Amino acid sequence: MKMKDILSWPLKSIFWPPGLVARQLGSVIYFSYLVGWRGFGPWLVRHSIESLPIAAGAIGMGCIGYPNHPAWEVTNACNLNCIHCHVRADKPTSDELSTSEAKRLIDEFASVNEFRMLVYTGGEPLVRGDIFELLNHSKKAGLANVLATNGTLINEDMAFRLKDAGVVAAAVSLDSPKRDVHNYIRQNNKAYDLAMRGIRALRNAGISLQINVTAMKYNLDDLDELIDIADGMGSSIMLMYQLVPVGRGNSIEDASLKTRENESLLRLLKDKQRYISTIVEPVAGPQYWPYLMESKGLTNGAWLTMAEKVFHGCAAGRGFVYVKANGDVWPCPFVEVNAGNVREDSFVNIWRDSKVFRDLRNREQTLKGKCGECKYRTICGGCRGRAMAYTGDYLAEDPSCFLSGK
Repeated sequence: MKMKDILSWPLKSIFWPPGLVARQLGSVIYFSYLVGWRGFGPWLVRHSIESLPIAAGAIGMGCIGYPNHPAWEVTNACNLNCIHCHVRADKPTSDELSTSEAKRLIDEFASVNEFRMLVYTGGEPLVRGDIFELLNHSKKAGLANVLATNGTLINEDMAFRLKDAGVVAAAVSLDSPKRDVHNYIRQNNKAYDLAMRGIRALRNAGISLQINVTAMKYNLDDLDELIDIADGMGSSIMLMYQLVPVGRGNSIEDASLKTRENESLLRLLKDKQRYISTIVEPVAGPQYWPYLMESKGLTNGAWLTMAEKVFHGCAAGRGFVYVKANGDVWPCPFVEVNAGNVREDSFVNIWRDSKVFRDLRNREQTLKGKCGECKYRTICGGCRGRAMAYTGDYLAEDPSCFLSGK
């Protein structure tokens, strides 16, 4: 690793290249036009500045938030037992990266120019004993820390400690406005109240709030109200995951949304977006971007070319990368394909050169079936996680797609 790269790390936290900011703003403006977003002005006032670190490295809107960032599953341990957990989180595994190995991985993340933000996830990252040591290390490396958490372990003191450790945003899971539904999904009768306590504490500490929800048949009727609640809480972003039947979620595959339910959900997001200031982005539903364009009749020519600059659909391996607790490198938490392990090869080599990532970055030539023939393969590309879960092939067509793509 070159010394000039190490010396440049802290600059990431204080210098925002004008082109990077312009691309982020351009994607939001185009998105605003497509949905008829009346909340665009309020979003600019309430959330635009605080969203910059969260969207760090963004090259446009993708499936999992913004492209170009790593998410790191720091532990398999969790204090909950959620019915849909893709990790099957429970206890820490014996092969999780040690503190020294973890710090080396953080240094590698920081050496990748396009990475400016690091998502800490799990399991529940706050149950890892050295979590604050790791957060402080990535803060010193110039990365903006984002915490994906169930929120149940966060009180006022914890929230301010997280703020001091460079956490700029926390993505708190909230699956329903109804206490009993959320608690059932989380398998804990105190989960809802503790999560709400955590949300209040995070806002009081000045940490930007993101709400994560997994849409499934258990909470499908609650999502309209939940979007309004997230907006009322001051959430800058809401990620609307769809259940992908992997991990523990495999046992509730019947609760996952099918083709028409996928379409109905994306219609709901479009209709709700007009009136709220929170940006709601789908995860495992990359058809959203061409759906928005079709609803405006803007599916050809310059409009499609422009869309390809700001919408990236499924971000698996094309900007987004997921590192497991043991150092395995996956394109996405739902694409269970190991491209390498950071104990055996450098993260940078895996990220830059592995066949898995090359295939996904070249999806205009590698996708199969309807996805490979679809004119929206650049701005959508189908959910690679769904393709993998249902066919065993991460390059196969997405079985939940409702678009013609002609």
